[in-house]
Amino acid sequence: MAKRTDYFLTALTVIAWIIFIGLCIEAGGYLTNTIFTLFINPEGAKKFWMQIDLSKLYQYNQSRYVTLTSIMVIIAVLKAWMFYYIVKIFYDKKVDLSRPFNEAMNRFIFKTAYLAMGIAFFSFWGAGFSRQLSQQGIQLPDTQQLKMGGADVWLFMGVTLLVIAFIFKKGVEIQNENDLTV
Repeated sequence: MAKRTDYFLTALTVIAWIIFIGLCIEAGGYLTNTIFTLFINPEGAKKFWMQIDLSKLYQYNQSRYVTLTSIMVIIAVLKAWMFYYIVKIFYDKKVDLSRPFNEAMNRFIFKTAYLAMGIAFFSFWGAGFSRQLSQQGIQLPDTQQLKMGGADVWLFMGVTLLVIAFIFKKGVEIQNENDLTV
């Protein structure tokens, strides 16, 4: 049974690393393309990142272009940061299934909850900003292509993780009391 759990945790670690690296590349791509388009070649807005066409927005107003791409960068960085914490908890070997209620795990769940709520906030803001620009007649890709969709899902995940974190906090207190009584 322990071998199967070890293989499962190793597989999760590898998957978390792959997602983390992909999210870092995405965040770097957004940032690099924003800077490239602003300072080197304005034609870069036509094929921003993953063939997203933001040229109409760039032609309409560069500051709104920077605002939208900055929100995209922030969301991507927060997602990468979340997976950094996941990779770090596995790498530091803080996942102890024999003592699951520990302070490191509790901090991890709180950080992940706050990051999920941050992603929800910026996704909601970005989707609203995108909608506002579309109402002004600017053609933009949909929020899913801009990787700003799903704010409600991120908020739900953040609140759920926050509830779990408070339960874990109580579990840590109970486990510490049990360790002292033995």
